[in-house]
Amino acid sequence: MNSKLETIKHILRVKELLMEFREKLQQRGIDHDESKLQEPEKTGFDEMTSKLKNTTYGSTEYKHMLIDLKPTLDHHYTNNSHHPEHYEGGVNEMDLFDIVEMLMDWKASTERHEDGDIHKSLEINRERFKMSDQLYFIFKNTINNLNW
Repeated sequence: MNSKLETIKHILRVKELLMEFREKLQQRGIDHDESKLQEPEKTGFDEMTSKLKNTTYGSTEYKHMLIDLKPTLDHHYTNNSHHPEHYEGGVNEMDLFDIVEMLMDWKASTERHEDGDIHKSLEINRERFKMSDQLYFIFKNTINNLNW
């Protein structure tokens, strides 16, 4: 039996599924964090964004600022599924779209801090969100693959 026709069908189907995934991911990029631009989140982020920039992610000072921002963050997490806090079960309830968006969000967030570092952020978030070793290494490998 010549498998060429079946292989071509398979290749085309995988391409089709990857394009479907890409379109959904692209829409998430378009919609990312839109809730920050509207109340009740905008005022809270207006007040805290410049202060957070000058703190070290995960530091005691950073954690205290998050307490002040809690009402804003609670609304934000409720309306944005790429945050583990959106789900009662955290990271374990997220889907692949949430996970990809979360990693990109973490990278972009590190760029907003004077001393931001995606590798350090990953270590902190591994503990903070009780991340499995497998997911941690997937993230680490992706970060390395992207030369971050």
